[in-house]
This record gives sequence, C-alpha cells and structure tokens, in this order.
Amino acid sequence: MKVLVTGAAGFIGMHVSQILLARGDQVVGLDNLNDYYDPTLKHNRLARLTGKPGFSFVQMDVADREGMAKLFAEGGFERVVHLAAQAGVRYSIENPHAYIDSNIVGFTNILEGCRHNGVQHLAYASSSSVYGGNTLMPFSEHHSVDHPVSLYAATKKANELMAHTYSHLFRLPTTGLRFFTVYGPWGRPDMALFLFTKAILEGKPIKVFNHGQMIRDFTYIDDIAEGVVRVLDRVATPDPDYDPIKSDPARSNAPYRVFNIGNHDPITLMGFIEAIEQATGRTAEKQFLPLQDGDVPATHADVEELAEWTGFRPATPVPEGIHRFVTWYRDYYKV
Repeated sequence: MKVLVTGAAGFIGMHVSQILLARGDQVVGLDNLNDYYDPTLKHNRLARLTGKPGFSFVQMDVADREGMAKLFAEGGFERVVHLAAQAGVRYSIENPHAYIDSNIVGFTNILEGCRHNGVQHLAYASSSSVYGGNTLMPFSEHHSVDHPVSLYAATKKANELMAHTYSHLFRLPTTGLRFFTVYGPWGRPDMALFLFTKAILEGKPIKVFNHGQMIRDFTYIDDIAEGVVRVLDRVATPDPDYDPIKSDPARSNAPYRVFNIGNHDPITLMGFIEAIEQATGRTAEKQFLPLQDGDVPATHADVEELAEWTGFRPATPVPEGIHRFVTWYRDYYKV
C-alpha cells in the first residue's frame, strides 16, 4: 500500500513507519520537525528511515491548509496514519494556541484530504487523556469521556468527534487509537522514563508527582506500533448491531471505531522508578511533589475491544521494556 504517516520523525511515527517499510509498503513520512523537544532526536529518528526502499519525506506542518491539500491531491495515498500532534498535557496549559493549530486545524486538513482523495482508511492518534476525570477502572471505550481535565485531552476528544462526523457524512472509515503512556527506545525527552533515567545517571534528583501515588498503564513502543498497523489493516465498518436508542460511545452506524491500546497491567509510579533503578544500577534521589494541574492519578486500559478486533493485545512487561530503554539511552548518549 501507499501510506501517509504524519509525525514520521516522532516517537511512534518512526516505529510505525519501520514496520510498514519492512513489509513492503510505500511510506510518505510527514513531519514539521519543530523544536517542542530536541530536534536532533527527531532528525536521528528520521535518519533511520531515510534511504530505505519505499520511503520519502515531506517537511510540512499539518496546519498548512494549502500545502496539505496539494500533498493529498498529488499523493495517491490509500491509507493514512495520523500521528502528528502537539503533545504534552502540561504544555497545553501554557501554550493553548499550539494545540488548536496542530490538533484541531491540522486534523481538519487531514480529514479533508482523506475525504476528497479516496483514502480507504484513516487511523489516527487519540489518547488515554480523554478519560479525564473518570475514576471507574479499567477505562473502557464504552465509558463516557465528557470530562477532560486538560486542553490536550479536549483536543483529542474533539478529534474523535470530528472523525465520527466525517465517517457519518462521507462514509470515510476512521479509527481512533487511545494510547496509554507510551515508553521505550527513541522516546520523547519530556516523558517520565526519559527524565528519570537522565537524572539518575547524572546523579540529580527526580521529581515524583502526587507524592508517588500515581498509577500508570505504561505501554511499550513495539506493542503500540504493532497495534497501530493491525488496526490500519482492518478498515473500520459500521456496527450492524448499533442501537441509537441505547447509544454506546464505542459503537456507531458509521464506519467509525475507537480503541484503547494499553498494557492492561498498570503499576505504581514507585514501582516504575524501582525498575529504572534496577536497570541503571543506581538509586534515585526523590523529590516528592503534589499532583500537577491537568494530570490524573491513575490510568488502566481495558483492551478487550482491541483484542476482539485485531487478535492482538500488548504484553511487554514493564521491567523488560525499561531495560531496553536504558540500554538504548546509554548507547545513544554514550553514558
């Protein structure tokens, strides 16, 4: 297939692109290579794709309306994996306009491009953040997600609503993927594992929010990428059993789906830190702090819908994933 992967120089985008290329798909990678975090890391991820048979790269912002329309008109894409976004929960409090430009305007350009150019299936990144103030665990796609606690979460929920509208009006098959705390080699420098590993190896204290009482469904990058590709391969279809009288957020009479992708085995933040300490061979100096604005105390993914749809469920144990990350980090930064 010919697949457009947006955010191809990103953490998840690079790994998804590698799988698609390895199996013989033609991949057009798009990224704006912005400086939200170290652009060098993005360029080095991109270097792992550049030169591989079937890969080409376009540097562009998804918010560029004319540029995106031209790309779609000339691209001949059969399917689209949309991973480009302004990420980060806390940054959305400081810089809300960046999230509207990328996550709302940019997503509109993606939907319009798919609509007008015969794209067979759009798979796009949502987030576990959409569960917001929910406390019923595990989080299920059948639960209401109407109480976001950050603008980032609100934009991801908006993406799901926008996708459903295009699925309904134009019969565009769309599938949203609610990622749960992705970690692993080539990860983002603003995420906990990267920050903790860097500080521990440098002998600096780590900031432990909510006084260590956090619980997270940490999900290894290889599992995330495998889940994305499996979902991309199965085009969303209307649910013949959908009942509009008993409306279910996980179902629709349009070709629309949404899935959790999580490890479905959450651990405490302190357990996560202990695994990093074991992998690095060092003890962390911990600075305990309150819960941050926009953050949630716990996440836990129900992945039965994903398993039923694709036959796949993430299963990489957290200590194993952390060991792989620390090995990569030491090699990449020569420490």
